[in-house]
Amino acid sequence: MLNVLGLAAIYPKRHLSQAASGHEIHPYLLRHVPIQSVNQVWSSDITYVRLQDGFGYLAAVIDWFSRFVVSWAVSNTVDAWLSREVLDAALANHGQPEIFNTDQGSQFTSQMFLAPLKARQVRISMDGRGRALDNAFIERLWRTVKYEYIYLHEHASLAALRQGLSRFFYEYNFLRPHQALAYRTPAEVFYGTTK
Repeated sequence: MLNVLGLAAIYPKRHLSQAASGHEIHPYLLRHVPIQSVNQVWSSDITYVRLQDGFGYLAAVIDWFSRFVVSWAVSNTVDAWLSREVLDAALANHGQPEIFNTDQGSQFTSQMFLAPLKARQVRISMDGRGRALDNAFIERLWRTVKYEYIYLHEHASLAALRQGLSRFFYEYNFLRPHQALAYRTPAEVFYGTTK
């Protein structure tokens, strides 16, 4: 019946993590690798956020050891520019990791995204196809962001979402102790400070 009427649900379609033809795929480098220090491994991903009139896309970079959100940004498009924006901010403000991990989405396999990592000789790692758990730290971050902030607030615009997320990530990084970090905040671990 829906096909006859030409009706379709409006939602982000699956397969946001598809590599484009000619893009580089790198092997997953983190299987059985102990994570022992800040800036050893960073990872990035993109998730969508429902707005009153459509969708926004949230990209972030997280440090695996400290769980510190190194950078983040929102956009109304999901493309390599968004991924590059969070990468550039992370590199400019926090140095660089030894290994940078992403999924195999076209945003992350493009030369636009990979070039700054290669220029700094950062080792590039990519999740196996269909293996979201290869990037478990950022997947856990998305769960936290969505259940503790996004699903509890309706956003009329990207500006409103950006403002709310700015408060959320500040609290997440600087005020919220993590059990896995011996009840220290991500910022305390990332910057090597204590209260």
